Amino acid sequence: MIKPVHIIGGGLAGSEAAWQLAQANIPVILHEMRPTRPTEAHATDKLAELVCSNSLRSDDADYNAVGLLHEEMRKLGSLILSKADEHKVPAGGALAVDREGFSEGVQAALASHPNVTIVREEIAGLPPEDWDSVIIASGPLTSPALAEAVRDLSGEASLSFFDAIAPIIHKDSIDFSKAWFQSRYDKGTGTDYINLPMTQAMYETFIDELLAGEKHMPKNWEGTPYFEGCLPIEVMAERGRLTLAYGPLKPVGLTNPHDPTVKPYAIVQLRQDNALGTLFNMVGFQTKLKHSEQLRVFRSIPGLENADFARLGGMHRNTFLNSPRLLDKSLRMKARPSLRFAGQITGCEGYVESAAIGLLAGRFATAERLGGEPSIPPITTACGALLNHITGGANAETFQPMNVNFGLFPEPTEDRDEKGRKIKGRERKKLYSIRARKHLAEWMGE
Repeated sequence: MIKPVHIIGGGLAGSEAAWQLAQANIPVILHEMRPTRPTEAHATDKLAELVCSNSLRSDDADYNAVGLLHEEMRKLGSLILSKADEHKVPAGGALAVDREGFSEGVQAALASHPNVTIVREEIAGLPPEDWDSVIIASGPLTSPALAEAVRDLSGEASLSFFDAIAPIIHKDSIDFSKAWFQSRYDKGTGTDYINLPMTQAMYETFIDELLAGEKHMPKNWEGTPYFEGCLPIEVMAERGRLTLAYGPLKPVGLTNPHDPTVKPYAIVQLRQDNALGTLFNMVGFQTKLKHSEQLRVFRSIPGLENADFARLGGMHRNTFLNSPRLLDKSLRMKARPSLRFAGQITGCEGYVESAAIGLLAGRFATAERLGGEPSIPPITTACGALLNHITGGANAETFQPMNVNFGLFPEPTEDRDEKGRKIKGRERKKLYSIRARKHLAEWMGE
């Protein structure tokens, strides 16, 4: 009889790891502490809840590294990508989901699987010694008792950074005499975003109010850095008054049908958040403003004067391991190899990246349970490049959370066109994707 693999944490990584094991007929006990112990960011007790954006980012597998990672995960039988595709909502070239339907779909698949047992309990400390195969996928909001035990075992303190959540708005409270549907450069269906235009005077006033607004920052978090890939909007504004106009509020690729002769100085975009199209989140508006200030400042945006917020933004602190120092190539903790880590706690950043590392952890644990050795994916694949970065490719002294990107891949060796000229720019990215597909197929034995 095959002994079960224990998984701690029912987020994206833990759910994906459980699925990979279960599909290989390995029994899994999935331990999720919610609702017994809630977190500061989760709103439900569902597995694979998306606590920040509902977007899994670009789905372009030719020219974008995260889109390539999507493709690889689909080929590897990912539960997360399967349910994301099933609950997809319009988002231009991105893969965004109805967050409730997505989470419910993941939970239903695992709860009905004959090889999966879900236990609602907190693992307050290191797992028992007789759990000989454990995947800790407790995420950036790991319970304090478990986090402290892992820190003690590792011999060093975990790192921390701030993460932020953007507000969500009820569509029927938006003033469409000022707003309109359009995707930048008409990508996707061309109508995947709600756009809210600002004149220069409106923008300048908005920046003033944003900077002056009262912020929330618990004192015991002082000195903790922000993750650069998810900066609060007011922190971006502090870096320069034009930062937002050239960033999430850039007006390029959009035309206001209410006044097509006048180009807006800045445009706020809202992205669909559920399948019904009744909820929209504010793109790039993750914030640490106090709730009362969010209502005051964000309702000053044209079209949002009477906005009804389904959820306001917020901040929470995330923790992650110094994985290049602590983990081996198959995500096992060097100090205790029966423990394997997956997801954001390993220092990968992003929904897709977390799920991908969960997928690999599940495959590695499966190989061991069946008496084999884990097969490490080639570094030339998206999943292999990400794995390599967090298990030794990054400098342990300066390690910070990282999204997948082509900078993690080895340079392509065949990078000349038929005339011998070096391929550059957009087409160079496709070289990485072509090579990745070939090497992934070889690794999978196709």
